[in-house]
Amino acid sequence: MLIFAEVANQQSFTLAGKQLGMSKSAISQQIKRLEKDIGQQLLSRHTRGMSLTAAGKKLLSRCELLRDQVELAYEELNHSKEMPSGTFALTIPHSFEKDIVIPALSQLCMEFPGLEPKLLVTDEPKDLIQNDLDVAIYAGELKDSNYRALPIGTASEFYCASARYIQKHSQLTKVDDLLKYNIIATAWQKDTYAIYKNNELTEKVMVNISYFAKTNTLASAVEMVLHDMGIALLPEFVIQPAISNGHLVRVLPEYQGRQWPFYMVHRFHGEKPVHIVRFYQLVKHFYTKLSAKI
Repeated sequence: MLIFAEVANQQSFTLAGKQLGMSKSAISQQIKRLEKDIGQQLLSRHTRGMSLTAAGKKLLSRCELLRDQVELAYEELNHSKEMPSGTFALTIPHSFEKDIVIPALSQLCMEFPGLEPKLLVTDEPKDLIQNDLDVAIYAGELKDSNYRALPIGTASEFYCASARYIQKHSQLTKVDDLLKYNIIATAWQKDTYAIYKNNELTEKVMVNISYFAKTNTLASAVEMVLHDMGIALLPEFVIQPAISNGHLVRVLPEYQGRQWPFYMVHRFHGEKPVHIVRFYQLVKHFYTKLSAKI
């Protein structure tokens, strides 16, 4: 299964073989054996290379977690670490709660059943020591501190509205059209801000907005948009589920807002506890999986 995961990620028997130190033929034999054992085709070969079948995509999601578990198991054995237990205190923004941190915590507690999660969900930064926290998920540029920061990923902001709202109004074609609509803002969005016309973020346009409504959480901003109240500029991974099911549509798709970096901040110096390492792996996995869908 680990060999299959490498082939799927590399989209090549040859590249997977180089990565794993195996011959192309040995890789091919292992994949054929796996397909025979499962009784389903996992890879579809064609003139342009290969692609995953539906069964292959389902198995790959499991294999990716398995690979992390195997690597972590070796790390535990090499360092003779004891199974972690007790309180695992963390703070996260609302945007990370449902599709990223809760699945990560669920998997973490399956692997380390002695852990007792203590979760604080807030968009306000919290000091780790003052609030007796182990880790924090942080959005935006980091301030100088003695804490350690691990990068999770970067998300762009996109304008979006409900399909019904767009049907009731004429389509937006230029930035100035935003002035004609109800604009919903989050607490950190100012009356004047920059948007960009391409993915390289080189062509900047300044926007002056009179907001129809403001809210202090991304979750409520999404709900306001879903209830046909207006247009909002929101991070891509937050709106992805609603974009996928057609409840939300992108507005002014050639423009995007700022890019938000996300970090996992912890207070451990030197070698990190094994459950901290694993939690970071899981958060990155679910964040990447969600972000890749948009």
